[in-house]
Amino acid sequence: MLRSVILAASRSSQVERLVATAPFTRDVVRRFVAGAATDDALRATRELVADGQAVTLDYLGEDTTTPEQANATRDEYLALLSRLAAGLTPAAEVSVKLSALGQMFDEQLAYDNARAICAAADAAGTTVTLDMEDHTTTDSTLDILAKLRKDHPGTGAVLQAYLRRTESDCRELASAGSRVRLCKGAYKEPESVAYQSAREVDKSYVRCMNVLMSGDGYPMLATHDPRLIAIGEDRARWFDRDPGRFEFQMLYGIRPEEQQRLVGEGYTVRTYVPYGDQWYGYLMRRLAERPANLAFFGRAVLSKK
Repeated sequence: MLRSVILAASRSSQVERLVATAPFTRDVVRRFVAGAATDDALRATRELVADGQAVTLDYLGEDTTTPEQANATRDEYLALLSRLAAGLTPAAEVSVKLSALGQMFDEQLAYDNARAICAAADAAGTTVTLDMEDHTTTDSTLDILAKLRKDHPGTGAVLQAYLRRTESDCRELASAGSRVRLCKGAYKEPESVAYQSAREVDKSYVRCMNVLMSGDGYPMLATHDPRLIAIGEDRARWFDRDPGRFEFQMLYGIRPEEQQRLVGEGYTVRTYVPYGDQWYGYLMRRLAERPANLAFFGRAVLSKK
């Protein structure tokens, strides 16, 4: 119920205005978003890389409705990759939402923009991962991924364990050289396409994890759940995967102590670092994914009273 309320709030312009103008918002946003500018993203990246972590950067910009907006997002990624090339790659890569590149109104434009970003990533000595969004875009995203991988085979995929189709998609993508990020999923989806209970989603995550860890690809386990992290460590031992053949991924600002513990154990940990001024939808989905994050929000509210 709480998750549904938060997701509903993420689509409310009135709630967005209220949150954006609240005096305590800045402290909350800083916890989960590196900042609004490219320099903020680079600063956060340098700090994480210095701590032994890998990074994937996401320029927030999902509400793209015109070619001009899509091309502006592309250009931001091109500029970002040019600056990452100066000493931060290959530890830092980028994550891209195809909706921000025009997917919702022109798939060819989204593909062309993604291809330009992948070429820039190749030149910078790093990679791109295509973020996954709600289930209506899954087929389109996987189709574009397949086309991109013809010239840029290192392009990463994201699969969401709460979708009923994902175990099958994992089998399709668990091939040699295939980078796949497995996450739980954070969009409101109907029961016909997605598991609804936390228990069902967790069980699906483990099944999908087993498929990826037993395959020939490169699994990227995106989770903050202590149980799933422990299972990931166990599956790595079971399938004889050394730390260089898979990685854990976590979100910026969530469980940093656990991130450092895993780094200390010799695992690759990649932190997902968002930046940009379109932070509202991202923040609300993070709260929906893990409602315990509301405790941090609440502490920020109380501290400002």
